[in-house]
Amino acid sequence: MIPLLHDFHGASVLVVGGGAVGARKARRFAAEADRVVVVSPAFGDREFGDADRVRAAPDPDGAADWVARVDPALVVAATSDSDVNAAFAAAARDAGALVNRADVAGDRDHSGDVVVPATAGDPPVTIAVSTGGRSPALSKHLRERIDEEFAGAGGMAVLTGRIRDDLRSTGLSPAERRDAVRAVVRSTPVWKALRTGDANPRVRAEAAVARAVGDVDWST
Repeated sequence: MIPLLHDFHGASVLVVGGGAVGARKARRFAAEADRVVVVSPAFGDREFGDADRVRAAPDPDGAADWVARVDPALVVAATSDSDVNAAFAAAARDAGALVNRADVAGDRDHSGDVVVPATAGDPPVTIAVSTGGRSPALSKHLRERIDEEFAGAGGMAVLTGRIRDDLRSTGLSPAERRDAVRAVVRSTPVWKALRTGDANPRVRAEAAVARAVGDVDWST
């Protein structure tokens, strides 16, 4: 498998199944997609985020109609009925949509499916972890370790993005600018300032740039 990041802004997601897996997938995609529709005969007390819940019993014969009605970028097949899941997966592929089948995670025979990985990070930084569906427990454990290890990564992304922009007007060569930004990314004092707030990260970053390429006139 090759990991890819997909932007679901402006898109719809169809989740078939209102169990624990369907609820978890609905919450996740509802945080980004314009619309998430969950089809299930029952929902219980689970949290589905901002997803639209439709109380209906999905069946293989109605799969194509549901896909046509929602026009999803992704179909999540998460029922306990493999025939229903297979029918919705087939209808999704026929419509050119992505497929995530919760009942065949890690099965290499379903090469058209996508795996939804565990994600870690600090926006705008996203780090994906996947075991190909074989060990969700390991994915969760690694995600937790990554979250702890890379606390402050989002702030570092924003800070170095601004520094890159500012360095373009300083007269430094492209190679010097790359060295400067790398110095900031590798700077322990900058990471500490971002994580603890006990110092100004920008001041620390400018000091790291100066050590890497010499004094820079930031006023230009």
